[in-house]
Amino acid sequence: MTAELVRGQNHPLDRTRVEIRVAAGGSVVAGVTLGDEQGRLSGVEAVAHPGAPRRTGIEVPRQAAAEHRIAVDLDALSAAVHRVSVLLALPTGIGGLTAFGAAAAPSVTVTGLDGTGIARYTITGLGAESAVVAVELYRRQGTWKVRAVGQGYADGLPAMLRDQGLSQAAELAAEIEEAVGRGQARAVPAPAPLAAGRSERPGAGPATAPAQDRPSSAPATAADGPAPTGTGAGAGSAAGPGAGAGAKAAAGAKAGDLPPAPADGGPIDYRHPRRRSTPAPAAPAPSAARPAGTPPSAAGPTAPDGSPLPVAGDAAGWSMDERLYNQVWGMFEDLARSVAAYRSAADFAESRLEQELDRALADPRHRLGTAGEDARATARDKHATLVTQARAALDRDLAQLMAESEVVEPALPPAFARWDNPVWQGYHAPAERPMALRLGDLHLPEVLDLRIPMLVRLPLERGLWIDSGPDSYAHGGPGPERDIGRRELPGALTDGPPDESELRRLAMESAVAIAARLLAIHPAGDFAVQVIDPGGAAAPALAPLVESGALPAYPLPGAKGVTAVLEELTRRVELVQMAVRHRAADSLPADLDTAEQLLIVHDFPHGFDDRALTRLRYLADEGPAVGVHLMLVADRAQSREYGPVLDPLWRSLLRITPVPDAHLADPWVGHAWTYEPPLAPKGSQVVRQVLGRLAAARKAS
Repeated sequence: MTAELVRGQNHPLDRTRVEIRVAAGGSVVAGVTLGDEQGRLSGVEAVAHPGAPRRTGIEVPRQAAAEHRIAVDLDALSAAVHRVSVLLALPTGIGGLTAFGAAAAPSVTVTGLDGTGIARYTITGLGAESAVVAVELYRRQGTWKVRAVGQGYADGLPAMLRDQGLSQAAELAAEIEEAVGRGQARAVPAPAPLAAGRSERPGAGPATAPAQDRPSSAPATAADGPAPTGTGAGAGSAAGPGAGAGAKAAAGAKAGDLPPAPADGGPIDYRHPRRRSTPAPAAPAPSAARPAGTPPSAAGPTAPDGSPLPVAGDAAGWSMDERLYNQVWGMFEDLARSVAAYRSAADFAESRLEQELDRALADPRHRLGTAGEDARATARDKHATLVTQARAALDRDLAQLMAESEVVEPALPPAFARWDNPVWQGYHAPAERPMALRLGDLHLPEVLDLRIPMLVRLPLERGLWIDSGPDSYAHGGPGPERDIGRRELPGALTDGPPDESELRRLAMESAVAIAARLLAIHPAGDFAVQVIDPGGAAAPALAPLVESGALPAYPLPGAKGVTAVLEELTRRVELVQMAVRHRAADSLPADLDTAEQLLIVHDFPHGFDDRALTRLRYLADEGPAVGVHLMLVADRAQSREYGPVLDPLWRSLLRITPVPDAHLADPWVGHAWTYEPPLAPKGSQVVRQVLGRLAAARKAS
């Protein structure tokens, strides 16, 4: 089984002749440096690059490409070589990317010569960097290991080579760029996708975008851009299926971008106007009957009359999960664009009506009598016509998106699916971590039945704050949208807003549902949960985690329990940071749990003193980079006694609510998206069943 590495983690190599396979979201230059025990280079002859692709024991490709294979024979290297570092850089001057954050995260896989996977590392968290040390093979006590590095350089190749002690870094970087530019390393484009995505923006988002960006970031991050942020947590915020998700299109989307309206009773054209397709020799069966994970054809399925049907996973991407992720991003962007166009047209109609009424009433002679009445009636008729036309265009777009959602939603993998999706009935522990997590649903008031999955990129780069205070429901009053949200929300009240105790219960249930999903979508043993509950009030919600063994025991109450958990996690963060900084991951203590950790803090800041608060802020800032993530279940109003000292903590977290609430803002278009938490259906045992199967897989591994 291929080991999935995170930054700083290492893995032993059971062979000395290996192949390093690189996959990126655009053309990149691949190279290898041969360093001593400190990683220092002896000179330009210690670098294999497209201009000099062969060194003793190393051969790299001669071209810039989206995919590479690097051959390495460790036995052939000289005894002075202790580190073999794989470098990736973006070529300049050929119209490609200028930063890794603008494309899908590159991945590096170490395989045997027969293609058997040994270790894989996906380099997440890159932004403005144009060069990166991806992985290194290093010699330790006579054996070789691979380590995930992920060290990026915004100043490109020269800075990377200079950091490895090469005095001629600038000259060698220029030589490499010259080789690429003159065609010695001819750029090869990425393989043509089955069908390009809707947006010109790279689908890795978001992130955050879902996007998170950021994440995709982005989302964000979506490579994601800024991740969705609650307006109650700070200033500007963003909403989307990926970290950093947001619509590029502004409110003035042109009507020419839309497909022609079908005649009455005619078939709907499900193709997006900017989706580019390549012809296929034959059309397969409708995608609704195609098992999830089966790639669709380029042209997509067709109805008996030849009209195209919606396809699950026809966006661009290297895998079905990435295509579905990008397709969800596209649905979010399409909905944002269509609603923005409708709102813009309605605002224009309203403004025009006011202007025409003002002109009709400006002349006192026309204020009374038939002339004035006729002028006002004409103005209102024009207003009604404009609004009707705008609504017809919106309804046409929504019909396409609804049809697409009905196909995409059943095809989503567990990490992207709702708890009521049948995919959970066949759940088994995965072998690899997915690229994103569904954190809930988003929708707009113009179409209450269309839910867009809110996807954030993994690993989580921001902590979560589930707002259990009464203000979490104060952003929107009662109305049809609220009623629909309450009817669909398990355990919520239907006769009015939940009271404070009900909100606290729902907030902790939301936290457990998210924690259970994070446990389920990671390989068994690769993710763990710890809980701080000073008052002991979270025991009923934590029962599924404790009964399945995902949580060894109920948390200790009082300040003693707070201190014990924070000390353990602080020690883990500090040790892993030192190991990464000194490239000594194999020197970590044997008793240290290297699995990713999620810390759930219930009823914060109850039970926290100044020392505990300092440690919590440290974990929020430093933890995500080394696999420790934070989730607060708290009412911010209760922390007012600490003054502004906790403001940076609240602003660093992604605020979500335990009830449907329109608090996620989209700064690109200006929409306020209604967020719905990812709770299981009322009375369902799906969370317990999934945790039980995960526990069985953990015991068997």
